[in-house]
Amino acid sequence: MKLERLISIIYRLLNNEIVSASELAAKYKVSQRTIYRDIDIICAAGIPVVSYHGANGGYGIMEAYKMEKSLLGSYDVASLVTVLNSLSRVFKDDRAAETIHRLQTVDNGDRAPTMTMDIGSWGVYNDFLRLLRTAIIERFVVKFEYINAKNERAARVVEPVNLSYKFNTWYLYGYCRTRKDYREFKLSRIAELDSTEEKFHNKHDVRIEQSERPYRMYDRTLEIVLRVSANSLAHSLDVFAEADRRFDEDGSLTLVLRVSRDTRDSPYEWVVSRILSFGTGIEIIEPPELRLYVKERIEQMLEKYRD
Repeated sequence: MKLERLISIIYRLLNNEIVSASELAAKYKVSQRTIYRDIDIICAAGIPVVSYHGANGGYGIMEAYKMEKSLLGSYDVASLVTVLNSLSRVFKDDRAAETIHRLQTVDNGDRAPTMTMDIGSWGVYNDFLRLLRTAIIERFVVKFEYINAKNERAARVVEPVNLSYKFNTWYLYGYCRTRKDYREFKLSRIAELDSTEEKFHNKHDVRIEQSERPYRMYDRTLEIVLRVSANSLAHSLDVFAEADRRFDEDGSLTLVLRVSRDTRDSPYEWVVSRILSFGTGIEIIEPPELRLYVKERIEQMLEKYRD
């Protein structure tokens, strides 16, 4: 604890012109006498701490000794601070706040941030993230129920390796003891998550293969043309963000998707579920077999509501 306090005091002095002993004592919840001893230790280590007397006096570090600002530029610091701020909110990590303070020793600018980000999730997902991160760090085995793409629910026992955020979704990567292989799990499909007291000792490869997107841009084997009505523009641009687009004179939008047929079930299943979410706000132009497929699905839905 003492070493951590000494290091923290050094960074605080680097980041401020003058800091009083009373301010440091209040920050670290120790007596001013302890702060005086800490300053003596820091000086003995070769760091030139200067004492300033008077009403606004305190301690500071010689300007010539402060960290060279060219080591990390303002852009670098701002980018790192943005990411760390988001991570600290998700994982409630006080250490991230201390790291942010250290980074700011190289950029004391008081400019408003040019970029912000929020990688958290609603409700239970943040709790899942914190539990899984702890399990990864402490090497605890986790267990949960998982619903796969075929809507099959099964119990899984996993040695967690990595959390990743991609395509606006959180994923857990780890060694699945149930399947005896490495697997990647969507957090949104995990239920009944629990961390066991069992520790695993296997060394795992952290290299993670890129997950395939629902419609993959590198395997363009099927072209789908959609016409979106004017009252569904915003939703369509969110859902089909990577589609080619053309705004038409009547206010509608034409989208061209290129998807892969190489799926476990119907080659259309993912895109059909999205199309149906638009109700009457979207129309399938091509291909004809997709129009027929969606028509059959709608008729099946109607059967559920017939009196």
